[in-house]
Amino acid sequence: MKVSQLMLFGIFFIGISSVEAQEKTSLTLDEAIHMAWLKSNEISLANTKVATKKYELQSVKNSQYPDLKVSGQYQRLAKASINLKVNKSSSSEPMPVVDQLMIGQVNANVPVFAGFKIQNSIKVSENLYQAENATASQTKEEIAMKVINSYANLYKSQKTIELLKENQKSAQQRVVDFSDLEKNGVIPRNDLLKSQLQVSKIQLSIDEENNNLNIVNFYLVTLLKLPVETKLEIRESDFANFQMDNIPTNDEPALQNRKDLEAIRFQEKASKANIKMAKSAYYPAISLIGGYTALDLKNVVTVQNAMNFGVGISYDISSILKNGTMVKLAESKSLEVQNSQAVLTDYIKMQVQKAIEDYELALKQNEVYIQAVEQSTENYRIIKDKYDNGLSDTNDLLEADVEQLGSKINKALAKANIIQKYYELLSVTGQLSQSFNLSKI
Repeated sequence: MKVSQLMLFGIFFIGISSVEAQEKTSLTLDEAIHMAWLKSNEISLANTKVATKKYELQSVKNSQYPDLKVSGQYQRLAKASINLKVNKSSSSEPMPVVDQLMIGQVNANVPVFAGFKIQNSIKVSENLYQAENATASQTKEEIAMKVINSYANLYKSQKTIELLKENQKSAQQRVVDFSDLEKNGVIPRNDLLKSQLQVSKIQLSIDEENNNLNIVNFYLVTLLKLPVETKLEIRESDFANFQMDNIPTNDEPALQNRKDLEAIRFQEKASKANIKMAKSAYYPAISLIGGYTALDLKNVVTVQNAMNFGVGISYDISSILKNGTMVKLAESKSLEVQNSQAVLTDYIKMQVQKAIEDYELALKQNEVYIQAVEQSTENYRIIKDKYDNGLSDTNDLLEADVEQLGSKINKALAKANIIQKYYELLSVTGQLSQSFNLSKI
């Protein structure tokens, strides 16, 4: 009896666990994108790179500040021989015992002029830091678009499976009806086999779409750093309940807002500052120097308040001959960046034009699919009526049913496709992140 109770409890517990495992999580698109921004490894890497550039900039800025060094020594001398060159003519006193030496120094070096190298190196680092910031923002845009595409594909798969299962029920009922008709000799067995074949085809479509759904679901939960067993359910209100405003119609917003283009513009500024920095080797380096020294040689001499100051100058004469190559290298790299900017600008223009065309096509397709549903529904009604009256065969009936199913699926996915193309248009014009940031204000 006890064993039976334990078995029943185990079965009950397994059943509860199974139900819990089947529970699905629902997220709005806005929530999913902000979760990806918070948890994405790619964004974490991009932010780390920004922090690295910030520290590099601070390190370069430190080079404009004075160098201040403090040093001290204590030395124990063993049997030092002292030979004084002054005031030793008539002295009969024994030479002092010298067995220790102490020295303390403070030296300062203040850069005054280095051929504008310091100022330009700071400009280079500042622009590279800004470029990395822009690149991080571009990464944010790309992650948002990945979430949107996965979200849309998941929604499409769920809607397709939903419609396929609805059609499967009617197809299975048709098989039941045809089985009775075939037993009574009303229809040939071939018609029954055709209806059964249609049920099998629908099941294959469901299995294939479930496979696609599982793949997209795994990708999305991995991107959002959710448990791998999480099953996401996309409700239409989570995905499609918003107004599509301020739809771009040209590439002007892209040229103003694209963060990858902004990054390369900062890189161009950095490359120009790098040319000036390379030319700084043609100039001498001038600095102010100063220091303080204290010295004590036991029993011989004590030096205090020995201060010094002056001007230091250095000039690498060989740089007149050698530095020309470095300048040409910097100029060539700057030209590379300019050419890259031109290539990217053309690519962005093509992206925007394609996105505009794709969005307009999605709107037109939606109108056609709406009409197609009405037409296929009416067509199926007419064919079904003819079939019931013996004026149409099974092939016509099944074909009309497939066309009706296809039109319903196309219509259901058309709205999701419009939203997806709308967000793609915002993405290529650099306005995607902004639209989701504003939704949180």
